Amino acid sequence: MTTKTKMILVVNAGSSSLKCSLFDVQEGGVAQHFRVKVANLGGPARLEIYDHSENPDGVLVDKEILDKDQLDVAHNQAHASALKVVLDWIANNTPHFEVAWVGHRVVHGGDRYSSPVVVDAQVLGFLETLIPLAPLHQPYNLKLIHLCREFLPDCPQVACFDTAFHTSIPKVAREFAIPRKYTDEGVRRYGFHGLSYEYIHDKLSRLDEGLAQKKLLVAHLGAGSSMCAIDQGKSKASTMGFTAVEGLPMGTRSGQLDPGVLLYLMQEKGMDAKALEKMLYKECGWYGVSGGIGSEMLVLKESDDPLAKAAIDMFVYRIARETGSLAAALGGLDVMVFTGGVGENDADLRAAVVEQSAWLGMKIDPRRNASNEYLISADDSRVKIFAIPTNEEKMIARHTLKQLGVAE
Repeated sequence: MTTKTKMILVVNAGSSSLKCSLFDVQEGGVAQHFRVKVANLGGPARLEIYDHSENPDGVLVDKEILDKDQLDVAHNQAHASALKVVLDWIANNTPHFEVAWVGHRVVHGGDRYSSPVVVDAQVLGFLETLIPLAPLHQPYNLKLIHLCREFLPDCPQVACFDTAFHTSIPKVAREFAIPRKYTDEGVRRYGFHGLSYEYIHDKLSRLDEGLAQKKLLVAHLGAGSSMCAIDQGKSKASTMGFTAVEGLPMGTRSGQLDPGVLLYLMQEKGMDAKALEKMLYKECGWYGVSGGIGSEMLVLKESDDPLAKAAIDMFVYRIARETGSLAAALGGLDVMVFTGGVGENDADLRAAVVEQSAWLGMKIDPRRNASNEYLISADDSRVKIFAIPTNEEKMIARHTLKQLGVAE
């Protein structure tokens, strides 16, 4: 009987998508083999499978999944059907692999979890109480944990939190100027994208350990965007706060907003909490500023409409402004890293941000930047500037093995 290779399944669930990756354990770490995505849940969904082993980023499958045939979107079963599609593909196409462990991205760990944790009923019960703090992500993160417990009952599961990396933020930076009783109840800044920041710091450490211990600013830029100030490997401040709607303007999220605007909309426009939530999370950001042209940066860049340019200009301005703010929190700045879907790939946006931040001693090398090299700063730039692709899934795989005492 052929011995199967034990694999880590990393699960990242969104409201309308399911992303999974397969890793195996190798000497010195983990190796990613396949990345599977079921997009547009609610249908018609799309199945995408990428090979990271023999043909990096090679597309193996890219096809529409018909609702009636493969994806049951009725009775709130879309995520269950999507997970079944993923597990069936693994069973049918990688018979030499066996899913032995499961690692989950969970957006919010609250005050209780400053590191990954093995999931049990008590852990799940607490995480359910945090759903109001991350309504776009937490319910679906937890739904997939329940489903994996059902479909893979013999596989231990580990929850890895986007908030955990930020538990080192000092008290003065994490608290709001609100009545103490609410602060004591947990109404404070938590910060998110922590798995991405942790991965970037680790990657930078492997490139240059000395630089990684200096004053570092990481900009995770995409449809969900945030920035983080890191000193000696510890998070010191983040643009995101109590929820993932705070900070920079994003694809459809508002980012920083005067609370008085919400009071005005309630009192003068009759908007209730549900209407405000829908607006803040779904109708603002690049989408709102552009007048509905789009919530994706590529769409905005391809448009000739001045409102699309206004959305990009606002995004650049806010990144540059937060760069100054976070540099102040660090007491200086030695290194800046761009990451995330936009940060990793949009050379024009990086150049615009650096140009507006030149007063900090930042200077970009146009050739390096256009080529998407790791180091994109000019030789005479006082601040070292990098563009480094993030890999939250790999960080989750590492945490899963370490938490279960397997490796790493």
